[in-house]
Amino acid sequence: MSDDIKELAQRKLNFFQTLKAILWAFLGIRKGASYQEDISRLNPVHIILAGIIGVLIFIFILVMVARWAISGLA
Repeated sequence: MSDDIKELAQRKLNFFQTLKAILWAFLGIRKGASYQEDISRLNPVHIILAGIIGVLIFIFILVMVARWAISGLA
């Protein structure tokens, strides 16, 4: 099993390409062929890190919008 993980961790796309793929996934804009190509080339470690970063940015934006909306009511 550890050989499989090592093989997956040595996939071709760099972190920024993975981040771009995750961004498109967050937006829900993916073509079937592009999705299949990315899945075969993405590094799982990068996917996890990019997903965590994406969630943190999303939460930050939601908090800022909520603060802006609340300050507009006062």
